[in-house]
Amino acid sequence: MLIFTDDQGYQDVGVFGSPDIKTPHLDQMAAEGVKLTSYYSAQAVCSASRAGILTGCYPNRIGIHNALGPDNTHGINASETTLAEMLKQKGYATAIYGKWHLGHHQKFLPTRHGFDEWFGIPYSNDMWPYHPQQGPIFNFPDLPLYENETVIDTLTEQSQLTTQITERSVDFIKRNKDNPFFLYVPHPQPHVPLFVSDKFKGKSKRGLYGDVIMEIDWSVGQIMKTLKDNGLEENTIVIFTSDNGPWLSYGNHAGSAEPFREGKGTAWEGGQREPFIIKYPNKLKAGKVVDVPVMAIDILPTIAELVGAKLPEKVIDGKNVWSVLSGESEESVQEAYFFYYRVNELFGVRYGNWKLYFPHRYRTMDGQEPGKDGLPGEYRMIDMEEIELYNVVNDISETKNVASENPEVVSKIKYLANNMRSRLGDSLYELEGSETREPGRIDE
Repeated sequence: MLIFTDDQGYQDVGVFGSPDIKTPHLDQMAAEGVKLTSYYSAQAVCSASRAGILTGCYPNRIGIHNALGPDNTHGINASETTLAEMLKQKGYATAIYGKWHLGHHQKFLPTRHGFDEWFGIPYSNDMWPYHPQQGPIFNFPDLPLYENETVIDTLTEQSQLTTQITERSVDFIKRNKDNPFFLYVPHPQPHVPLFVSDKFKGKSKRGLYGDVIMEIDWSVGQIMKTLKDNGLEENTIVIFTSDNGPWLSYGNHAGSAEPFREGKGTAWEGGQREPFIIKYPNKLKAGKVVDVPVMAIDILPTIAELVGAKLPEKVIDGKNVWSVLSGESEESVQEAYFFYYRVNELFGVRYGNWKLYFPHRYRTMDGQEPGKDGLPGEYRMIDMEEIELYNVVNDISETKNVASENPEVVSKIKYLANNMRSRLGDSLYELEGSETREPGRIDE
C-alpha cells in the first residue's frame, strides 16, 4: 500500500519535527515501523515524481517532465511497466484513489496501466477555472472527477475529496481482505487550493494548512485501523511519503521543509527530501530510523523482491533497498542519485555524504514577499555560476559551499554525472542520452 501526498514538506509530520501540526497516526506508524530521514522523491514536481515511484525509472528516462496539464497530448507510455501492472502479474487486485497526473487522455488513464479501479482527478487540483491566476496567466477548463473511465462530476469545491478517498480505500481493503491487493492513495492535498472537511476545519495551530495535514493523518488512521480490524496489519506493507517539497510561494498555504533549503521546484534538499515511513510488522523491526539515502525509483524493485514479482523487461534505474530498510546494511545500494528538473536538466548529484550542484538557474522565495491565503508570491530567479558542493550530513541546511576544499570529491561526482549524461542526457549541456524513451502520445 502506498499513501502519497502532494507538496507536503519534510517537517509537516509530527515525528519529522513539526512544531504545530499533530499527526498521531503517522507518528504511531513510525513508532511501529521504519522512518527514513534521507529519502528523496524522484523529482521536485508532480508528474515526474509520480512517474519515478510508479515505474522505478528516473522520469526523464521515460519522457515525463514537469507537471502535465489539460493541454498536454502525451502521458505514460503503454510499454512502461507500472507498480500496479507488475503486481497484477502476481494476482493482486489494484486500485488508485486520488490524483493520477500521468496523462488525462483515455489511453493514459490508470485503468489502462494496471489499476482495476480509480476514483479521483486526472491532474493537479489547481488546474481548474477557480485558479487565482485564471485569465491573466491560465485558462483552465473544468476539473473532472472520475470513477474508472467515466467523468462523474465537475468539481467546484473539494472539501469532501479526502473523506471520499478514505472511504473508498477502506471499502477496497474490506472487499479484498482474502486476496493480495495493492492500494495506491495519492491524495490531491496539501497541494493548493487547500480544502478540508468540517471534521478538521479550525483544528490545527497551523491554520488551514495544518487542518489539511491533520485530515490526511486521520485518513491514514482509518486505513491502518481497517487493516488491523481485518487481520491484515502484520502482513501488509504500508508506505507513506510525498511527491515533492512544499510550494513555498504560497506562504501560509504552503508546508515547511525545515531544516532543509528551498522547496518544490528546486533540487536543493527541501525540494526532494521527503518524509517517508514504511511499516511491515512481519519483516521490519519497529521504531528503526534509517539515515542511508534512498530514492523513489528504488521502491518498485524492492517491492518486486518482497513479493517475488518479475522486474520490468525494460531498463529501470531503481535498485532493491531491502537490506537498507531492514537494517542489514548501512551502505547505499546506489553509487549516486541524480537530481534532474525541468526538461532533462541535471541540477545535482547526491554521492555518499555529499551533494554537488552544477551551474543552473533556480527559484527562491528568500527575500521575497510570500503569498497568503491561497494567492502566490513571486519567486526570484538565481543563476548559480559555479559548481557548489555541500556535506549534507554535517551541513543539512546547505549553508557552506566546500567545493574548493574537496577537489577529489568534485572530480568523482563530475565523472559520475558525465556517465549519466551519456545515458539520460542533459539539456544544460545540449546532450541527448542514448537510453531515453518516448512517452505515449495520443496520435500514436
